[in-house]
Amino acid sequence: MALLELSGVTHTYDSANNSWWKSKQKLQGAVVKDISMTLEAGQCIGLLGGSGAGKSTLGKIMLGLQRPQRGSVLIDGKDMYACDNRTKKQLRKHVQAVFQDCYSSVNPKMTAAQIIGEPLDNFERLTNGEKDYRIGEALDIVGLPVSAMNKLPRQFSGGQLQRINIARAMISRPSFIVLDEAVSSLDIANQVHIIDVLRDLKEQRDMSYVFITHNLKAAFALCDRWTVLDQGSLCGSFSTIAEMKVSREPAVKQLLDALLSGRPELGTIREDRPFYVDAGQRKGAWA
Repeated sequence: MALLELSGVTHTYDSANNSWWKSKQKLQGAVVKDISMTLEAGQCIGLLGGSGAGKSTLGKIMLGLQRPQRGSVLIDGKDMYACDNRTKKQLRKHVQAVFQDCYSSVNPKMTAAQIIGEPLDNFERLTNGEKDYRIGEALDIVGLPVSAMNKLPRQFSGGQLQRINIARAMISRPSFIVLDEAVSSLDIANQVHIIDVLRDLKEQRDMSYVFITHNLKAAFALCDRWTVLDQGSLCGSFSTIAEMKVSREPAVKQLLDALLSGRPELGTIREDRPFYVDAGQRKGAWA
């Protein structure tokens, strides 16, 4: 059974144009159109597309933050939007998120331990000792010392704070994590470190991700399948460069051109291999 299954998901936003020189005009546009996709255990799907493609809206739908107008969203076989509140709360434990702005994602008055421990407070009943152990374990996994537990957000760099956000997302042992532009606001050095942390979690703990990004190099380094969106529609899902090359979709061709033009070493990679960087190219080779 898939961890996440979307079937026929469609969502439309309405907006009003209130410009003083025009009469009020109601505008309508479908942000995501009939999207169907699945996420399996241990898999990382890259959700790619240009501005306005519908990536972030689809991410919100996966997280239970935006009810789609049509379609179903199954998490571990249960429909997120067709269940009672008690079941929905249980499902929320299975999906966590890391967003682009690491500073606005945390309460500036909370310590790192309080931030990371939030999901444990919401979903589990632990003693203080058990909770402290889990928080310390999470900090160690993302490469931060236990001494960071009592520090406030302002005492961390952007890269360190994003690692705290990752620790918070993984501490409740979710089925999968939605990463919405999670490295876009970081400098190259911190992007490299965060991608390596995420990749290690995937390999060592069988973690699954939906990686929403416009950073093609980061997506190449982390994802084993890419799903391409264009103007709200699904253009295709690919696990090899060879598959992308035979696509006739303009958005896919544009993506492939951008990927290859910035990566001369891709010429030596077999076209039938998945999208990942092998051991000889690891630890920042993608940057």
